[in-house]
Amino acid sequence: MDPATGVLDRGDLLVEGDTITAVGPGIDAGDDTVTVDVTGCVLTPGFVDTHRHAWQAQLRRIMPDVDDLGGYVMSTLAGYAPAYRPEDMYTGTRLAALTALDSGITTMLDFSHNSRTRAHSDAAIEALRDTGIRGVHASMGPHFGEWDRQWPADLTRLADQYVRGGDGLLTLRLATLATDEVAGPARAYGPELARVARELNIGVSVDAVFGTASSEAILRWAEDGILGPDVTLIHATGLTPQAWKVMGETGAAVALAPTSDAQIGLETAIPAVDEALSVGIRPGLSIDVPDHRGLSSLVGELSIKSADFRTLWERHDVRGKTREAKLLHHAEVGDLELHYESFTVNSAPTQQLVVYQAEPGTPSADALTLLGTLTAGPAPASGRTP
Repeated sequence: MDPATGVLDRGDLLVEGDTITAVGPGIDAGDDTVTVDVTGCVLTPGFVDTHRHAWQAQLRRIMPDVDDLGGYVMSTLAGYAPAYRPEDMYTGTRLAALTALDSGITTMLDFSHNSRTRAHSDAAIEALRDTGIRGVHASMGPHFGEWDRQWPADLTRLADQYVRGGDGLLTLRLATLATDEVAGPARAYGPELARVARELNIGVSVDAVFGTASSEAILRWAEDGILGPDVTLIHATGLTPQAWKVMGETGAAVALAPTSDAQIGLETAIPAVDEALSVGIRPGLSIDVPDHRGLSSLVGELSIKSADFRTLWERHDVRGKTREAKLLHHAEVGDLELHYESFTVNSAPTQQLVVYQAEPGTPSADALTLLGTLTAGPAPASGRTP
């Protein structure tokens, strides 16, 4: 916004073609101008979403069931992401962009961390372009599953094919992670990825920036000279004062994600607004993972109007499914009714240990014992080995 214009209680805005050419009170645009009367409304510039995983938009109804970071990683990045085809990338990204436009967001950074092939990246970019949104495609290789390993080298092709010489509505960034804890060192920001971005003259968006490990990484980036205004740090929760100090000194940008931080429980889950402002950083806001706002509104309405629903909802009996009975059929021993329990591995929150067992004294238990004898190797011979 133009500080010289300020906030107008009553005013006009003149659009010629695709450009806003004047803002002020009592604009005389001539008799042939189409006039739209929006008296009583608030007219603002479009909002900017600094970080959204747009390809996940068609998964938004599952987001309310995700209660921690491990659950999100396993359900989306390890579960659904490997099955995505290019057309799925297009559908999700376009749905996210249209949803953004519908809510007044006219600029959206798509942190596209499911770029499995060149075709996946093309589909995501074409979806942004087809909606007309001012889109930023931030490309990153996937966390899990098979992919072509074309990232980050393919960024050069994407820049040549879609950005250079374009209309300016579409731009490109390199997407990466703060540490190697989840997806390995190839996707963690460092001198090599910084070199790729600088050679292409594009910015960098770093996701999963939180906690002690990210704070230590930030200090290394500053020492290596790869932290600056062209680098956006996403989440920025639970960082040390030393990390914030160098972020302010280098002019790094920050993108907060208040709703997902609280839902997934990243560190304190308190948006680091005060920390950012104290070092001279004006933070941006982001949606992060698309969820179903309509569901949240429905829960709110039912909680107000129904005492029974409010009681049940406050009990929060719904939890992640960690146990269940499964009926399996084995070619040699027949039907097996097994019960499983899953356990999170504390030292590796993205991994789970799943244990199956049969109820003692049941036909399934007998069949499972028989199966064990059929698959066991020969018993070792007694005595010393010659």
